[in-house]
Amino acid sequence: MDVPKWVTMLPAVNASLNGLATLMLVRGWQLIHRGQRDAHRRTMLATFGVSVAFLVCYLVYHAALQNYTGSGSRKFVGPDAVRAVYLVILVTHVVLAAFVPFLAGITIWRGLKADKAEKLGQTADWGPHRKIARIAFPVWLYVSVTGVVIYFMVYHWPIG
Repeated sequence: MDVPKWVTMLPAVNASLNGLATLMLVRGWQLIHRGQRDAHRRTMLATFGVSVAFLVCYLVYHAALQNYTGSGSRKFVGPDAVRAVYLVILVTHVVLAAFVPFLAGITIWRGLKADKAEKLGQTADWGPHRKIARIAFPVWLYVSVTGVVIYFMVYHWPIG
């Protein structure tokens, strides 16, 4: 059975969404370090939206691939020496990706809670937000970057 074009385009869409999330995460980090809290908040909420869009496209792709081919995944076809590197990247990516929605959600919730308190003229406790953000940011960034790396390793290896 032929796989429709829209299905074959989804891996590139997913990699693009991961790449965009990477750029937005870095921009959000820059903004908060420059003291631009409102811009940081908007950027990070938009980044979460991009990551949710990625997750939806990712799940649709694998379900459609399963439906049209009988397999929900595509195998890595590079040499064995590179396969070991690929598997390390893949395993760490998958394990950490399982935590990103929770880490990001908690970070956003704590940030919005402190932001609301501040806007109400109350004392805002940014400590809990900063504490979880120091964990969430590098994990989320790693997952976004390795998502793009995995895409290139699976869909464009070997080159040529």
